[in-house]
Amino acid sequence: MSLLLLALAIEALAGYPQWLFRLVRHPVVWIGALIDGLDRVLNRESWSDRRRRFAGEAALLVILILAALPAWYLQSLLLFWAWPAGLLLLALVSSSFFAQRSLDRHVAAVAEGLEESGLVGGRAAVSKIVGRDPESLDEAAVSRAAIESLAENLSDGVVAPALYCALAGLPGLAAYKAANTADSMLGHRTPRHQAFGWASARFDDVVNLPASRLSVLWILVAALVLPGASPSGALRAAFRDARHHRSPNAGWPEAAFAGALGLRLAGPRRYGDQVVDDAWMGDGRAEATATDIRRAVWLYRLALVVQFSAAALVLALTLPA
Repeated sequence: MSLLLLALAIEALAGYPQWLFRLVRHPVVWIGALIDGLDRVLNRESWSDRRRRFAGEAALLVILILAALPAWYLQSLLLFWAWPAGLLLLALVSSSFFAQRSLDRHVAAVAEGLEESGLVGGRAAVSKIVGRDPESLDEAAVSRAAIESLAENLSDGVVAPALYCALAGLPGLAAYKAANTADSMLGHRTPRHQAFGWASARFDDVVNLPASRLSVLWILVAALVLPGASPSGALRAAFRDARHHRSPNAGWPEAAFAGALGLRLAGPRRYGDQVVDDAWMGDGRAEATATDIRRAVWLYRLALVVQFSAAALVLALTLPA
C-alpha cells in the first residue's frame, strides 16, 4: 500500500514528464507495439473465426505474461537490492501507469476551450479525449462528452490501476494496463477483430468490474463534500441506470457523475458513420455547459482525495503495532 500512495502522489504532482516520454516513450507505447505485432502475425483473415478466436486468447496470454514478468523482476530487484531507495524508484515507475493529472488537464482544457474560443475551441479540445466526430457536437454534447470521458477514465485510468497496484504491486499494474490496452486496440466489433479480439474485450470487462463499482463509492463520498452535489442522486442513478449502458462497467461512474451533478449523460452518440443508441445515465439536464465540466473536475479531484485517504487508512490499519 505504501507503493500505491507514493505512486499516486508522484503522478498527481508531476504526471509523466514530456522529456522522459521523448527519451524512452511510455510503457503503454511498448505494450501497444507488442499488441500490434501479435495482431499482424496471429490475426490472419484466411483463418476461420474459431481459429482466430483461439489465436486471440493465446495473444492475450502472451501480452499479460510479457507485461507482468519484467515488472515482477524489476520490483524484486529494486526492493531486494536497493531498499529503501528502491521503493521510491519503484514508485516512480509505477506512477507512469496512472492518469490522474493528465485526465484532469485534458478535461479542464475542454471547459477552457468553450469559455475562451466558444464551440470551435471546445470541439478542438474534446477531440483529444473522445472518439466521436467533434464537428457533429454542439456545446451541450461537447460538455457531456468531456464529463463522460472524465467519469469513465476515473474508473479505468485511476481506480482500477490503484486496485491492482494495491493487490499485486507493479506486476499487477503492468498486467492491468496491458489488458486495458489490448481491449482498446483489439476489442472492437469489426470484421477484423470480432473473433481475434473477443478474449481481450471480455477479459477487460472482468478486470474492470470491481473498480467501476468502487469508483461509485469514491464519487458518492466526494459528492458529500462538493457544494450542490447530490450523493443520493449519484447512488440512485448508478443502481438504476448503469445496467442499461452498453458497457458493463462504464455506466457505473457515468451514472454516478450524472446523478451527483444533476445531469443526463451518455444517450445516443455518433462515432464516425456509426450511431450508438445508448441509454441515458441520470435524469437531470442534458444541456451541460463549461460550468458543469468544471464542477465535474472538482468532483473528480475530490474522488481522488477520497481514494488516497482510503489507501492511507488501510496502510495505517495494517501497520504492525
